Amino acid sequence: MTTIPLWLVVNPASGSNSEAAVAALTAALAEGGHAPSRVLRIPADDLPSRATLEAANVATLAIFTGDGTVNAQVARLHGWSGRVLILPGGTQNLLAKSLHGDVDAPTIAARLGRGELQAMRRHAVETSAGHALVEVLAGPGATWADVREGVRDMDLSSIASALGEAVRSTAGGAAVRVEEPALGKPEGYRAVRIDADDGTLTLDGYDAQDWADLAAHGVSMLVKRDFRQGPHEELGQAEAVTCASDEPIALMIDGERRDGAQRETFRCVTLPVEFLASAAAAS
Repeated sequence: MTTIPLWLVVNPASGSNSEAAVAALTAALAEGGHAPSRVLRIPADDLPSRATLEAANVATLAIFTGDGTVNAQVARLHGWSGRVLILPGGTQNLLAKSLHGDVDAPTIAARLGRGELQAMRRHAVETSAGHALVEVLAGPGATWADVREGVRDMDLSSIASALGEAVRSTAGGAAVRVEEPALGKPEGYRAVRIDADDGTLTLDGYDAQDWADLAAHGVSMLVKRDFRQGPHEELGQAEAVTCASDEPIALMIDGERRDGAQRETFRCVTLPVEFLASAAAAS
């Protein structure tokens, strides 16, 4: 069986990572003829750049991390002629689920070995702070990402501090309005979620009218690990949108916090990177 040059990126701090999980994944890759020629462990190792992969003649980069690290890695690969294999190594693993369904990393590795994966380009949300491969949350509700960081590290003092700030920000922060085109309520929302899954931007509005709503958002983020399951309103679709607020807009891009301006424009773009996807997702 011919071995194709493959590097593997793992992050021991991610939700699904452990030495046992990495060993099982490595064994599954090797069984299919794709044993990693190098394993990089973040943050001890740097994320490889396009130039680094080209110099090493790497054909496939497998990324076994959470969505945030995947985002940072893919941003370094624009224009690379190789292919990216996203594996579920974090907590939510929304990108891996989109590409392969809700299956574990060894299952995807076995599909690779059987030649069942197809190369595809993906749409993303272009923002002032980078591309979102999964989703953007814009508005004071994005501060719930800080709470999730504390939960991930099991840091009780950080959780308590971030929880209080998230509740205050969500309840009292300036709402975000979708102004161009005008979508949803003119007064805006506590958060606007945007994805590009359908080849155009899809927007949902989240509000928090009372403590019950705040609790629902918190449970969605901390227990279900998915803000999208909280109470929301479908706002529609557009190729590009401009959101505005009376304060700088907090952003959560693929689960990671960023800071925006008072006006932020989001566009649907196609990333210059090829992903390996299971057949159902690629069709």
